[in-house]
Amino acid sequence: MKTKLYTLIALFFMSLGVNAQMDRSQQPKPGPAPKISLEKPQEFELKNGLKVLIVENHKLPRVSFRLAFDRDPIAEGTKAGVTELLGAMLGNGTTTISKNDFNEEIDFLGARINFGFRGGSASSLTKYSNRILELLADAAINPLLTEEEFQKEKNKLIDGIKSNEKSVDVISGRVGSALAYGTQHPYGEFVSEESVSKVTINDIRNYYQKYFNPNKSYLVVIGDVDTKSVIKLVKKQFKQWEKGSPIETIIPEANANPKTLEINFVDMPNAVQSNISLTSTVNLKMSDPDYHAVLIANKILGGGFNSYLNMNLREDHGYTYGARSSVGTDKFISRFRAGASVRNAVTDSAVVETVKEIKRIQANPVEAEALANAKAKYVGDFVLALEKPSTIAQYAVNTKVNELPEDFYTTYLQKINAVTIEDVQRIANTYFSADNARIVVVGKGSEVVDNLEKIGIPINYFDTYANSVEKPEFKKPVPAGVTVATVLDDYIKAIGGLEAVNTVNSILMSADVTIEGMPFNPTAVMKSMSPNKASMEMSIAGMGTIVKQKFDGSTGYTENQGRKEPMSEKEFAEKSNEKGLFPEAYLDANTLTLVSLSAIDGVDVYKIQVKEESFRYYDAATGFLVRTEKTEEEEDVKVTSVQDYSDYKEVNGVLFPFAQKITAGPQVINLKASEVLINQGVSEEDFK
Repeated sequence: MKTKLYTLIALFFMSLGVNAQMDRSQQPKPGPAPKISLEKPQEFELKNGLKVLIVENHKLPRVSFRLAFDRDPIAEGTKAGVTELLGAMLGNGTTTISKNDFNEEIDFLGARINFGFRGGSASSLTKYSNRILELLADAAINPLLTEEEFQKEKNKLIDGIKSNEKSVDVISGRVGSALAYGTQHPYGEFVSEESVSKVTINDIRNYYQKYFNPNKSYLVVIGDVDTKSVIKLVKKQFKQWEKGSPIETIIPEANANPKTLEINFVDMPNAVQSNISLTSTVNLKMSDPDYHAVLIANKILGGGFNSYLNMNLREDHGYTYGARSSVGTDKFISRFRAGASVRNAVTDSAVVETVKEIKRIQANPVEAEALANAKAKYVGDFVLALEKPSTIAQYAVNTKVNELPEDFYTTYLQKINAVTIEDVQRIANTYFSADNARIVVVGKGSEVVDNLEKIGIPINYFDTYANSVEKPEFKKPVPAGVTVATVLDDYIKAIGGLEAVNTVNSILMSADVTIEGMPFNPTAVMKSMSPNKASMEMSIAGMGTIVKQKFDGSTGYTENQGRKEPMSEKEFAEKSNEKGLFPEAYLDANTLTLVSLSAIDGVDVYKIQVKEESFRYYDAATGFLVRTEKTEEEEDVKVTSVQDYSDYKEVNGVLFPFAQKITAGPQVINLKASEVLINQGVSEEDFK
């Protein structure tokens, strides 16, 4: 039952690319920057203000459409979420075509239509393009804004907000924006369950009437089209779109950057790792002379795998799977950000190293090789992106919305290649801040704050909605009489008692597996037999068994898509040391340490240290095991794997957790047991 499922899944994914290897011993020499030739769009404007840009490209029989708006930022105030709800409702049927008929026709034509509050896009084969443009126009002009659809989207949005209440990354993004810009600024306000609950269908309709109109909007048409025919068709489909009233927008000033470097800490007792984000506001437009130099400087600092930040935090120290930085561009204001998600134990060190790398690029000229590599990467990405019609459409819109010179993209690579070492250092000192910035840290306070305080950077505390709070109480005193032995005994009693536990000789668990971000849902069958025999087989419908792991008490192996490898010495030692199916029944309390009484998701738990970086957490009230945590080194990177247990159910007098969640680095795996059997369905042959 203790199989490293996340490791087996990782092995499966790695095997998919085993045949895509290449010789990387020689670094390819950069060639001359390619000459960029972008055809200038044909332009015309409808009487209602819709501006149309057309680029003919007859290489493939396909057509792409892009509808975009040039709006100032919108502050939604107490009803934050109204634009998100409106965007979700757009493109799902019209007043002339039902939602089902609309979507079925698009699928039948093999086309795509996407809509949101910021605009829409569509693509299809040339022979269907007229009909797809007609549907795109209908969706924009006659959206199906009904009470029924509104309530569906409202419930979905609220469910999404609730499901993200414990997401460290979501909370980091929300708090970081709120503190950087201010909650009254359009970029700093956030959607909450309270604000969404205030939104009505009338708000949706009013926002549509006010903001979703052809004023300052663009329709970009790219592909196998005839310009004259497109002009005629666009006029026919969009002439009924009524021009809206002019909108006056007053955008408040964003929060000022702090006078000195400070840490803004948000306590998340459930966090298995910390999210670190050093951030400060910047003023940078695409039309600024520094734009291309900023791209290169950021690429060197944290914009790629070989960047300063990633090589330090990931490659040199093994703190994280990836460290990155970014510099936004905006007509009003944007942000510089740098950081990573790291293990709790190294949160303070990661903060120090992040600041160190920013100061490094400010103080020391970058190496010529680093500059050349950054340029080469941008050249390659730029040329590759030109193959996509969506890229050309975005460039056309960018040129108009950001008031760029007509040769902005044709001279793009020339300006990239013109960036010098001196430019990079100047840019780093202008746009990257390691002195007047906030370091937003969202993590488990009981494990990281003590060490953060030792850094010497002032710490301010906030809740998950960016409200200032007093320093939380991270640890509670352990009640008198509670020891490792009593915690282990309470667990055994909670699941049925020692007598019932001792009757269990084998366990069979069948589970449905959900891997976040993956399009398939495997099933897993896990078997164990006393004292330490174990088997795990995972399969995917249509693919059969993809991975399996076996241990028969004396030998073990892992098999991944037919390739069998013996169990590592470390894994063998761990399995050999197991003396039963329930560790609490044989662990020596004298070798363990009761670390603290802390909390997970607001529930008091006892934290017991088993080994140096291995812990078990028990619910202080129920006695149940709720979490195990272990940090191990894999490929020179330390990875903390956390396994959460819940939904305990009784099987033949013994309670088992029917729900498990495994978090290992960026990988999240959920298991939901469909069946648990005791002393049946398991034989010696299962472990061979």
